[in-house]
Amino acid sequence: MNSIERRALGGLASLYVFRMLGLFMVLPVLTVYGEGYRDSTPMLLGLAMGAYGLSQALLQIPLGLLSDRWGRKPVIYTGLALFALGSIVAAQTDSVYGLIVGRVLQGCGAIAAAVMALVADLTRDEKRGIAMAVIGASIGVAFMLAVILGPALAGAGGLPAIFWLTAALAVLGMLLVWRVVPTPQVAKRPAVFKGGFRKVLASGLTWRLVSGAFFSHLLLTALFVALPLVLVDRLGWPAQEHWKLYGPLMLGTFIVMLPMMRMAERSGKVPLALNLAALALVAGSAALLPMNGTVAVVLLLSIFFIGFNLLEALLPAQLTRKAPEDARGAASGLYATLQFFGTFVGGSLGGYLYGIGGTSAVAGLGFAVVAIWILLWWLLRERVSGVREGSAY
Repeated sequence: MNSIERRALGGLASLYVFRMLGLFMVLPVLTVYGEGYRDSTPMLLGLAMGAYGLSQALLQIPLGLLSDRWGRKPVIYTGLALFALGSIVAAQTDSVYGLIVGRVLQGCGAIAAAVMALVADLTRDEKRGIAMAVIGASIGVAFMLAVILGPALAGAGGLPAIFWLTAALAVLGMLLVWRVVPTPQVAKRPAVFKGGFRKVLASGLTWRLVSGAFFSHLLLTALFVALPLVLVDRLGWPAQEHWKLYGPLMLGTFIVMLPMMRMAERSGKVPLALNLAALALVAGSAALLPMNGTVAVVLLLSIFFIGFNLLEALLPAQLTRKAPEDARGAASGLYATLQFFGTFVGGSLGGYLYGIGGTSAVAGLGFAVVAIWILLWWLLRERVSGVREGSAY
């Protein structure tokens, strides 16, 4: 990569870390600390957890299209400002409804498609795959840091401390875009989605990959609706000490995942790795079952996070490699949309089921989702148009 590409990629990857860190930090703590908010119920706390995913899903593609007209940076600035505003609203409220409003506003800063388009603007075609892989890795790093920092920060200052830090990170992100990320020439700006949707919607392979983003994030969010309460109520683990579990767990599973990912790519076994990773997510649901003690929960969570981290690394990398070159923007927009919609469905449905049936109901949701996911992936071996896409997938 040349100096401009390195500078752009460093700035935008850091922006992704700051933004996703703010979103992910509340996952392992919201249902525990949210019980102290006025009018809170499991269903409303689940909705608060997933609410940002709905606004993200609804606005991801429109803001991506708007970035074609207005430019990438103005859209990114606007999105980060909305993200900061939502964080401030959430930090100042003592009501679960205020929390939901703040989370919805956070989600209105739907800049993923615009950021991905800016990466494409500032990198050459032959370097774009590497750039997208780095962005995907930055999201994984943000998730790993967030589940460690979230419980520690909430233990010190509650949910407001997380939301104030999130607002500060949004402002820092704006400064990064202004001072570090180069501004692309308008004449070189390609349309994000123009002409791409028809190819994306006709590709069974693309649908397999983007549906993986939907289901994996549905399962992750539903898991975190119930898991913190399992650790506190069933295993007697104080909420402010959950980082002592998540820290070694995330670091260990990340270290195990890396050679698995490299082995899959070098041996041409990525499809098999994706299938096994999807099956591994069953372990998260199994960890919620009442008969499990601490050791069983830790082992099952280890399996879950190895699978989840593998999917987080492989899915976007495969998408950028396999999608038609003139449809990568559309595919990335669809991927981000379904990823965030999965977050909304997982939080809302997980909270509702926890309210009526406890952790066993949330576990049942997870088992059913994985079964539907595997069935859908099997059906999507064929193109939507009915033409074979390749037996490897």
